[in-house]
Amino acid sequence: MAQAPDAPVSAAPATPPGEFDLIARYFRRPAARALLGVGDDCALLQAEPDQQWAISTDMLVEGRHFLAGTDPARLGHKALAVNLSDLAAMGARPHSFLLALALPAADAAWLEAFSSGLFELAGQHGIELVGGDTTRGPLNLCLTVLGLVPAGSALRRDAARAGDELWISGVPGEARLALGHLRGEWTLEAAALEHALARLERPTPRVALGLALRGIAHAAIDVSDGLLGDLGHVLRASAVGAELRADALPRGQVLAAQPEARRRACQLAGGDDYELLFTAPASRRADVLTAAAAAGTQVSRIGSVHAARELHLIDAAGRSIDNEFCSFDHFAQP
Repeated sequence: MAQAPDAPVSAAPATPPGEFDLIARYFRRPAARALLGVGDDCALLQAEPDQQWAISTDMLVEGRHFLAGTDPARLGHKALAVNLSDLAAMGARPHSFLLALALPAADAAWLEAFSSGLFELAGQHGIELVGGDTTRGPLNLCLTVLGLVPAGSALRRDAARAGDELWISGVPGEARLALGHLRGEWTLEAAALEHALARLERPTPRVALGLALRGIAHAAIDVSDGLLGDLGHVLRASAVGAELRADALPRGQVLAAQPEARRRACQLAGGDDYELLFTAPASRRADVLTAAAAAGTQVSRIGSVHAARELHLIDAAGRSIDNEFCSFDHFAQP
């Protein structure tokens, strides 16, 4: 986001802003953590001793990741939240981010709401925008986040061990429940829809939990494409298997009111939850609960990790459940 360093910030114009005025007006903030932020060809960041950078990029495309007409303030929140969720899964402390933004038009009201939602969440996590790009085109939001983690202490997908317990934060499945309503797959009552929509459009990145789990958990991943699919990534990377107790998944009032088949499909294969799925030794169970309490986050023990490289899905009575659930894949599904 190249912009002259002394460009003024003024009230929203009556005519659509040009590219550089757009950047200055909606996305430029004083640099606090960066040596040089928005306003030059590159940002300048100071590396911290004995720390490693954790860097991730996520893209949100209209019609693929969100529906046309989504509240731009919620969209600004979600665009950053899904990236912060990646840092949470690594146990990294957020530092800064970059935004590449394609817009069909420079709509001042849309930009005001979008940037408000974006920076509200950024402020909650002490993370600042340090650069990026803007262009005209179909609505596309691409963010890159940078975080810091002490050398050697990052949570990784390939670190699960036989004997670990399997945990999940929050209540997975509620976002998919909202999406099903929007797609006309089923109908939710107004109160249930409002609750589920908030989970879909304003997910909570579990940053505090990820930080609290450093030194306790072995492996972690954020649930973005479906619990079973993301668990599969951990199991393959770690060369282990697991037993997952489907009925141990937390339900909450809204999910508990759904038919069993719908609830299980949402919880096991629904995406957009951005909860943390992690493994930890059974001997650290009390430490996991203490870390979760300190982070103000609900966690549930939902299974165990085994040496045999198979995934067994069971119900509350210990009976096997046929695993016919399919998590989201951008190129395998329309």
